[in-house]
Amino acid sequence: MSRPIPAKPFLKWAGGKRQLLEHLRSRVPEYGTYHEPFIGGGALFFDLAPEKAVLADYNDRLVRTYRSIRDNPEAVIDRLAGYPNEKSFFLRMRERDIDKESDEELAAWMIYLNRTGFNGLYRVNQKNGFNVPFARYKNPKICDAENLRACSKRLENVEVLQGDFRTVEDRVKPGDFVYFDPPYVPASDTSSFTAYTKKGFNLNDQAELRDLARRLKEKGVSVLLSNSSVPEVHALYAEGFERIEIFANRAINSNAAKRGKVAEALIW
Repeated sequence: MSRPIPAKPFLKWAGGKRQLLEHLRSRVPEYGTYHEPFIGGGALFFDLAPEKAVLADYNDRLVRTYRSIRDNPEAVIDRLAGYPNEKSFFLRMRERDIDKESDEELAAWMIYLNRTGFNGLYRVNQKNGFNVPFARYKNPKICDAENLRACSKRLENVEVLQGDFRTVEDRVKPGDFVYFDPPYVPASDTSSFTAYTKKGFNLNDQAELRDLARRLKEKGVSVLLSNSSVPEVHALYAEGFERIEIFANRAINSNAAKRGKVAEALIW
């Protein structure tokens, strides 16, 4: 009997955790149900392959994409297979009123723009319009059919919900595990990148997330959080939490000379 194909994130996502999986795994306890309220690329979820999981995100397009890969991957694959790596096509795709179309159309749109846009960013303006430029990659893998099928298998029987991170409090039970990977506190005045949704994510949200994590711990729920290793984050989690600093290669800056290893915090 052949071994199942390992699933890896089908989307590139700012702040993705694939290179930090060893650090993350070492902080994951035994648990009942796995919860991830900021699913993003889902690196830890796909790596752990939990038997019971609830994934969520405020970004409705991202949630619909995950549901489509879970429920109807072949329809997404069929669409992606015909999409060319051309700037004119990219610009037409970017301007589509995609929210009114089917989940399968939206998922193919999301994956295509993710694979052919600059640095794989997902960024929107205040009108929820996707505004990342064409990347001019020579041969991007627009349709990784094998991995999309593997991700679909991994997502079987997994709940994928649209909602604010605060709603996780209504779902968790003692013994569960929650991994929070929110939009990061900016490491500098020029590095802010929190526009994953038109709503954004500010320091008040960060403080509410800290308070939620504290309440969950008091209820017997295991929590792990990622964020930037900056004074604001250190101050937020100074009491009642443990923290380590790790380093990750990040490539969001448009200036290649300013890319490199960035300090991040793991908090529990």
